[in-house]
Amino acid sequence: MSARPARPGHRAGDQATLLLEPIGYVRAPQVTKVEAARQPAAATGTHGRIELLPGRNFEHALDDLAGWEYIWIIFQFHRNAGWRPKVLPPRSTTGRKGVFATRAPHRPNPLGLSAVRLERVEGLTLYLGAHDMLDGTPVLDIKPYVAYTDAHPAARNGWLDDAAGRAGVDAHDAPVDPIARFLVSIEPLAQRQAAWIEAHTGLAIAERIRATLGLGPEPHPYRRIRRDGDTMQLAVKEWRVNFTVAGREVTVHGIRSGYGTTQLDAARRRAHPSRAAAPQPHLDFVARFAHESQGG
Repeated sequence: MSARPARPGHRAGDQATLLLEPIGYVRAPQVTKVEAARQPAAATGTHGRIELLPGRNFEHALDDLAGWEYIWIIFQFHRNAGWRPKVLPPRSTTGRKGVFATRAPHRPNPLGLSAVRLERVEGLTLYLGAHDMLDGTPVLDIKPYVAYTDAHPAARNGWLDDAAGRAGVDAHDAPVDPIARFLVSIEPLAQRQAAWIEAHTGLAIAERIRATLGLGPEPHPYRRIRRDGDTMQLAVKEWRVNFTVAGREVTVHGIRSGYGTTQLDAARRRAHPSRAAAPQPHLDFVARFAHESQGG
């Protein structure tokens, strides 16, 4: 996306080119692609803000926006290079889909669109509720979410309805996830481990576990789920969550550090600091739970 001033368009050979520039940037705790939620509604407990650029008269452009509960944010997938005509969505049970039939971030034009709760506006800063954007995301435009015209709760859900075998509305015509969620239970050991991780690192890992596995526990590279011997494993940042599945019930047995023995030993020695060495919270976690089974 060019940083030059926007123009209506010009011809580059026989191709029309549209130039855009950011109006601001997202500031958020999630900094890597694996930390980003699949959709804003899946980003439980994740907040952030948009800092608009000064000197552009955006103070006046923001007049009257605070009265809207939700806003549309048009942004750039700035970490993605290239695109694929066929992609494998995290919830597809029937193989790859055409990229235009998905929300995949790898697109011909790397544009994202999210409906996000607007908590408040302070000067040039917009404070957001749950969202699916990374820190540093360029914001291209902001529009109000108008419920009576933007919401279509009885609309069909394409291949999601096909996978679920039913439409995504309840008895009151309110929109629901067309694919029933899995029931996720976390055993006492894993609960203690998750509470320790949140207290010592600030990562709300229990919420991430429920949100991710509730959508489906099948192995999937994008969602960082794979088989691990007799159990399954979910990766949440540098942590590894072991679980099993019975029908539509998921049981989380334990959490462990994703760092290997060599990396943990290197961190303990600290004689030769290395980026590959495990950070201190992982050492403390291993020491704290060394006497308890960690579910693999």
